[in-house]
Amino acid sequence: MYITKYLDSGYIFGTDDSLTFLEYLKEKQKEEIFLEEIFSDIGLDKLNGDFRQHEEPLTVVLANVESDYDEPYMEFYYAIDLIMNISALLLECKVSGSVDLCELCEEEDLENDMIRITATPEEHQLINKALKDFSAAPLDYDLSEMVDEEEMKEMAEIGEKLRKELYE
Repeated sequence: MYITKYLDSGYIFGTDDSLTFLEYLKEKQKEEIFLEEIFSDIGLDKLNGDFRQHEEPLTVVLANVESDYDEPYMEFYYAIDLIMNISALLLECKVSGSVDLCELCEEEDLENDMIRITATPEEHQLINKALKDFSAAPLDYDLSEMVDEEEMKEMAEIGEKLRKELYE
């Protein structure tokens, strides 16, 4: 998998929000997922491109309540964490065409393990802008309440590397 170098950092697909996001993707049971659908389902679209701070967790109601998840909904606490994970998926799709969820969550029995994230040019522009903003001011993000300054700066560097690979 191309994005392994980012996964090894622990900042990409290494948080509780990341695990919840993987469960969300698994729950979708689709080979192709449009970024617009992800944003709409999770509520990222309601943030109007400002992923720095939000009061309440972002929530998605599960269609299949008999999933492995304990609740009929999923909560995400840090929008920028989702943006970083989405960016990594977009990069993997750009390089490889799709992403193997089994490699991200180390499960071998996923029914629909290959997915492709599709984004419009405008959505790519939004992701580019978000990563650029995070790289410039990581301590302005709500995630900095949970992560020390050094780690926030490291995470911002990874975000900038992702951004450059995706958009330059």
